[in-house]
Amino acid sequence: MKLTSLLTSVAVLGLVTVGHIAPGTFTPSIGIVATAADLPSAQERITLVTKNKGQIGGGDQLRRFFYGDLEPLGVQPGGAGMVVNLYNKANNVTFSYCATYDVVVAVKKGRIATFQASEVK
Repeated sequence: MKLTSLLTSVAVLGLVTVGHIAPGTFTPSIGIVATAADLPSAQERITLVTKNKGQIGGGDQLRRFFYGDLEPLGVQPGGAGMVVNLYNKANNVTFSYCATYDVVVAVKKGRIATFQASEVK
């Protein structure tokens, strides 16, 4: 057997093997793919956070929806000790967040440094 025919056989076998495996490994599963049309708009996200205000896990929702877009304005007494007021510049909304229970306790339009005590209890 000649060396060239041996190398050609190995190369062809390698291409067939890679060609058979590659498409299955690089194709994302259908359940993971999301398009921009599937995502809620900014106003819908704010409405969802407001609707879930006071429920445990609301902070996780806030972080998922506005990851990287929240600017801390200050800390004030409320919730279970202290709450952090987070401002979303893109939508001009301030969220008051209690990290102890991972809940959003207040939502208000505008840049609010401190909420009234009755709003963040």
